[in-house]
Amino acid sequence: MDPFADTLQQLREAFGSGTRPAEFRAAQLKGLSRFLQENKQLLQEALAQDLHKSAFGGDISELILCQNEVDLALKNLHTWMKDEPVAKNTLPQLDSAFLRKEPFGLVLITAPWNYPLYLTLVPLVGALAAGMSTAEALEISKSTEKILAVVLPPYLDQSCFAVVLGGPEETGQLLEHKFNYILFMRSPRVGKIVMAAAAKHLTPVTLELGGKNPCYVDDNCDPQTVANRVAFFRYFNSGQTCVAPDYILCSPEMQARLLPALQSAITCFYGEDPQSSPDLGRIISEKNFQRLRGLLSCGRVAIGGQSDESDRYIAPTVLVDVQETEPVMREEIFGPILPIMNVRSLDEAIDFINRREKPLALYTFSNSNQVVNQVLHRISSGPFGGKEGFIYLTLPSLPLGGVDNSGMGSYHGKFSFDTFSHHRACLLSPSGLEELKDIRYPPFPACKEKLLSWALGNQRCILLGAPCPSPGPHPHDPPALLLPRRSVAPQRGSAESLNLPEPRSSPTNRANDSCLPFAAARAIAHEDSVTPPPPATLLRYQQA
Repeated sequence: MDPFADTLQQLREAFGSGTRPAEFRAAQLKGLSRFLQENKQLLQEALAQDLHKSAFGGDISELILCQNEVDLALKNLHTWMKDEPVAKNTLPQLDSAFLRKEPFGLVLITAPWNYPLYLTLVPLVGALAAGMSTAEALEISKSTEKILAVVLPPYLDQSCFAVVLGGPEETGQLLEHKFNYILFMRSPRVGKIVMAAAAKHLTPVTLELGGKNPCYVDDNCDPQTVANRVAFFRYFNSGQTCVAPDYILCSPEMQARLLPALQSAITCFYGEDPQSSPDLGRIISEKNFQRLRGLLSCGRVAIGGQSDESDRYIAPTVLVDVQETEPVMREEIFGPILPIMNVRSLDEAIDFINRREKPLALYTFSNSNQVVNQVLHRISSGPFGGKEGFIYLTLPSLPLGGVDNSGMGSYHGKFSFDTFSHHRACLLSPSGLEELKDIRYPPFPACKEKLLSWALGNQRCILLGAPCPSPGPHPHDPPALLLPRRSVAPQRGSAESLNLPEPRSSPTNRANDSCLPFAAARAIAHEDSVTPPPPATLLRYQQA
C-alpha cells in the first residue's frame, strides 16, 4: 500500500480549489513567523542535539536567516504578485500585455540535514508566498525533523502543507508520484536520480547540488587575513556546508606562509582544545564520521587530524602534499578537512579548476583586483566570493544555485517566489476597434507591407499635446508618421498618397484610432469631411 497517496491527493485537491489570494498566503507566512518565535528555544535545543550547535550558532546560521526570509516575503508579497507590464511594439499599443505569476501546483521540497531548519524553511517561504501546496521530505537530523513534523504543521493550513519523514527509500517512493515542481538539495549523484524520476512526469526541477568548491590564494595577500576567513568558513558547522571552501590552490611559497596563519586562526577561534569549544560542531552521523576519518589518510596532516568516534568529533584539519587522484580531491569533503594543492601561477590554477566540473561556489583571495576579476571572468560557478567566504547566504537579494553538475535553478528571497511561480504571458485586447486591426489582414499591398513591417519593429508611441502647425517630415519618420489628428486636409505623405485599402468596418468604430500610425493615416484617408479644431494632438513615434 502506498503510504503517501492520500496525503498527496489531499494536497492536490486543496490546490485545485483555486489560486490562493494574497490574504491566504500572508496568513501562512505569519503562521511560519509565529512558529519561529514561539519555538525558538526548542529549535535551538534540537540543533544542539543534531549538530552540536550553540544557541547563538543556531541563531546566526538558521533562525535569524529564516525569519529574515519570512519578513521579506510578507513585506513584498503584494508587489511580487502584481501583474508585470511588459514592453510592446506599435502594433498592440491599445492592448494590455503583462506577465501573471501563478503557482505551479504541488511542490516537493527535499531538505538536507546540514542546516535542517534553514534549508527546509527558506524554500518553504517561497512556496507559500507563491501559493503552492507543499510536501517536505526530511531525513537524518532526527531532533529537528521531529519538531518540523509535529510542531510546525498546526501553524499552517494543513490542507496545503505536509511533512514526510524517512530516508532514501521513502524519498524514492515519493518520486514515483507526479508533482508540479521539485526542489532537491543534495549530491550530484542523487540529483541525477531525482531528475530522471521527474522526467517521467515532465516535472520541472531546481537542483542545488554539491561539489568541490575551489579557493585560490594569490601570493599578493595577507596570509593571516586569508587564514581567518578561510578557517572560519571551512570549519563553520564542522565543515558541513555545501558552499564552504573545499580546497586551497596556492604556490608553495604561499603555503609556507599560510600554514602557521591557519594554525593561529584555528587556535584563536576554538582554543587549544577544539573538542571542548562550544563553537565547533559535530559530524551528523556515524556513517559520515567514518567516511571523513578515512580521508585523513590522504596526503600529510599538517594541522589537526585528531578524531573521537564516541563524540563524532574530527578536529579542524589541514592536509598538504595531496595528489589530485586521491579521494580527498575527487569527492566533496563535507567535513572539517582542508587540503592544499600547489600551483605555480594563476593560469595554472584556472586551468586546474576548469578541467573539473563547474563548482557550486568559488573563492579567491588577492590584494590585486585584477587577479580577483580574472578568476571571476574565466571560471564559471555558482556563487562567487572575492576576498570573502559565503557571507552572501545572509543576503536574500542574492540567489543560491549551481550550474551544470552543481545544479540548476536558484532560490532565496524573490528568487524563491519566481522559482515556484509560472510566469504566464497574457495579452488582453479591447472589444471592437476592428478598424485598428485591419492592417494585419490580407491582402497586403505595398503600403500595408511597409506600415505593418514598421509597426512590428521596436517603436513606442508617445502622445504629445501641441498646437497644429504644418508639420514637415521628421528625418527618421516613415510615411504618415507625423500626422495631425483629423485637423488638416490630407497632404503629401498622408494616407491618400499611400493608397490604403477601404476599411472593413464602419467609420463609427474608429474610437482612439490616432494611437497607431496606420490608423491615423486611414482615419484621414477615409474621412468624409475634415474640420480642423484649434489645437491638435500630434503623434510622434520614436525608435525604442
